[in-house]
Amino acid sequence: MTMKILKDYLAYADQKTNVMYFLPDLNDEVKPTFVLMTHGYTADKSSIINWAIRLSEVGVSCALFDIPGHYQGNYSEVADFEHFKSHAHELFLRAFKGLTSAFKEEFPLNEHFLEPANMKLAIAGHSLGGMLALKAVTMKEFEGFEKRVIGVGLGMAPKDVVHLFDTPFYKSTLKVREQLVSPELKPDNVFPWIKEEKNTIQITGQEIHLISGDDDLVVGSDGMERFMESLTAKGNTVTMEKPTKLPHHEPAFAASHVKKYLKKINWI
Repeated sequence: MTMKILKDYLAYADQKTNVMYFLPDLNDEVKPTFVLMTHGYTADKSSIINWAIRLSEVGVSCALFDIPGHYQGNYSEVADFEHFKSHAHELFLRAFKGLTSAFKEEFPLNEHFLEPANMKLAIAGHSLGGMLALKAVTMKEFEGFEKRVIGVGLGMAPKDVVHLFDTPFYKSTLKVREQLVSPELKPDNVFPWIKEEKNTIQITGQEIHLISGDDDLVVGSDGMERFMESLTAKGNTVTMEKPTKLPHHEPAFAASHVKKYLKKINWI
């Protein structure tokens, strides 16, 4: 199978960030399924590129973008963290529009797939990207689509114990990692915000699938389970999967689990 990968940009504030569109082989079955995805904190799209590859190989069209201010992806800057908190998730919508245009160009005979009644839409991400996906799925522009959120490496911080983020070793590694992001995205800004978002996010009536490894030290032993409980209490339908091996720093390992989930719900 020969997929097509298109390179483009998404506008963000007065700058832009990179995006790739993965389109299935013209000679194979094309599915009415789109997956929009992004990476985790201090990483870039290469960390989860195999998610897009594995899915496009089975007929799914994908958009994979870099979060602004993440220097491994591009050298765009985040000038205002308050703006980032309010608008970064809107990049999923811009990626959707770009993927839609690319799909129309490549598959004009399948344009009917793009109608909300026909389209299956997954909004996915790892860690910070998963948090942004949860915010994006509530956008009014996505109303009417059959959709799912797939969050990898997402969980509530542990209670009454020292979290990995607070250990001297992890803090020492952040001195290097924080140089991989725009100054406005420093850990002292991002980590408290993510924690608050998980506790206060306004999301209801959504279908959410969480995937976190038993060896994910960031999510912890029961962080995913407690996040699932919180989201369920808000009126969402939440499922989860806990592979034995899926460490937080290796989100590429989640590709087979993302694919398996979409197959289980008959989207591929």
